[in-house]
Formats: sequence, structure tokens, C-alpha cells
Amino acid sequence: MPESNPAPSSPPTLALGQFGQSPWTRAARRFVALRTAVAASLFLLALLLAVFSSPVWWPHHPETLTQAQWASPSLTHWLGTDANGRDLLARICAGARISLWVGLAGAVVSLVIGVVWGAVAGYVGGRLDGVLMRTVDILYSLPSVIFIIVLLTTLQAPARAILARLGSGQDADHAPLLLLILGLGAISWLTMARIVRTQVMSLRQRPFVEASIALGAGHARLLFRHILPNTTGVILTYLTLTLPTVVLAESFLSYLGLGVQPPQASLGTLIAEGAAQINPIRTYGWLLAGPAGMLVGLLLALGFLGDGIRDALDPRS
Repeated sequence: MPESNPAPSSPPTLALGQFGQSPWTRAARRFVALRTAVAASLFLLALLLAVFSSPVWWPHHPETLTQAQWASPSLTHWLGTDANGRDLLARICAGARISLWVGLAGAVVSLVIGVVWGAVAGYVGGRLDGVLMRTVDILYSLPSVIFIIVLLTTLQAPARAILARLGSGQDADHAPLLLLILGLGAISWLTMARIVRTQVMSLRQRPFVEASIALGAGHARLLFRHILPNTTGVILTYLTLTLPTVVLAESFLSYLGLGVQPPQASLGTLIAEGAAQINPIRTYGWLLAGPAGMLVGLLLALGFLGDGIRDALDPRS
């Protein structure tokens, strides 16, 4: 997770042909010029299409038990089967979908908390800014992984009881996943809050904001009409960098058995199942290579995409 805050920005120098173009148009042109980011985007798009459309084009169900136990990769099962005869490709696609949904939900939670926290601190300033930022400093000092583990272990039973009361027994099985999303979001908003606060403090002193104040604009109009829209680029950049971080954290916790629970599968649980089958007697390497390759490819694509968006929106970075 990036720790450094971007410096307050000043208007970049424009090339002659860029006059008259909107900032988003210039950012799109710079992004297209980044070959690595474009290649990562195309790879990620193809990967997402394959993963989310797999129930349509792949005949095997991820939870269907068969007699083909430990089957090696073949034309019938492209990535082989596991100990229960379940098709590994179908389970990898299902696990990638869960990992991506958890990562996206955790990133959105961090976005909401971080933007509100940082905007209030940067706009109000004074003692409230000091209290809010010291709270962030204290939370930074806490070990985030241990915080999530404690959250999952202590609140899982109450969460199951609440979900069972509100819905059915199957709804209670989603309690670990819900707590995992909330926990990942709760530890991922700290840097976002610092970045937004820095940008808001910088924009608050700009001439166009002072002109709006002189014209009688209220606090809500200043914040939501003039200041926050000008932080969209920074927020979007950090959001794209947060997503792979949350996906990796979810995979790590699921690998430890603290995240997604069977029969659901995520990339972390599949990697754990594959690693458990590596022993001196027999090694079923495809059980580990498939989900690990999917996780590495997904994280690399998301990372290059985030770097490309950052370079496109802020060419001085």
C-alpha cells in the first residue's frame, strides 16, 4: 500500500496541441501512449470476460463432485480436477469472481470512509483536523492483519446470528465474507484520507475557491461542487492501486482459513488446497499452479493498470 502522499499539485505545462482539450481527454491520450498499461488493460479485460462468462462457455460446475479425482489437465478438464473430482478451471473462475468482488467491495468501503474523513479534516481544519489525523496515525500503528483476524474471530458468531435472524441459515454462511469485506475496507482508507486531506487543503486556497466564497457560496457547494470534483483524479488513482492490495489481503486471509469458507472458493483457498497436496510421495502440481497463476496475472494486470492511470492523470508522478 502506498504510504507517501502526493505533493500539492500546480497546473502542468501543456504542449501546443493540448490547448483546448479537457483534462480527461489529455489523460486518455497519455494513457493510450503507455504501452504497458494498455497491454495490461487488454489482458485484464480478456481475463474478466473469461472469468465472469465461464458459466456460459464452460460445461463444468465448480461444486459438482465427480469420480475423476486427481485428474491431470486434459481436453475434458483443461486444468485438471481436485481431490473431490471438481473441475479446477471452473473453481478458479468462481474463486476469481469472489476475490474480485471482495476486492472491489473493500476498495469502495475504503473510498467512502477515506474521502469523507479526509475531506472533513482538510476543509474544516483546526482542532478537528488534528483529532482526525491523530486518529489516523494511531490506526496506522496498529497491525492491520491482526486487526482483521480479531474482527473475524470475535464478531463471526454475532454476525451469523444476525444474518440468520434476518434471513435463512444459508445467509448466515455469508457472515465471514461480510466481515472480511468490512475489515479490509476498514484498514484500507487511512492513506486515502491523508491524500484527500492534502488535496482539499491545497484546493481550498486556490483563487477559484476564494472567488466562490466571495460570491456567497456555502460550505456544501464549495466542498461538493468545487473542491471534491477536482480531487477525482487522485481518488481514482489511489482506488485502482487499492484494489490489488485488497485482493491480495483477501487471498492471504483465505489462505490462512480466515476468509472465504468452503464450499465457496477464492483464489486464496484454492492455493491453500493446492499447497496441501504437495508432499514427498505424490505432487499434484496443477492444483497449485492454476490458482497461483491466476492470482499473479490478476495482480500484475491491476498493478500496471493502476500505475498507468496514475501516470496518465498526473504526468509528473
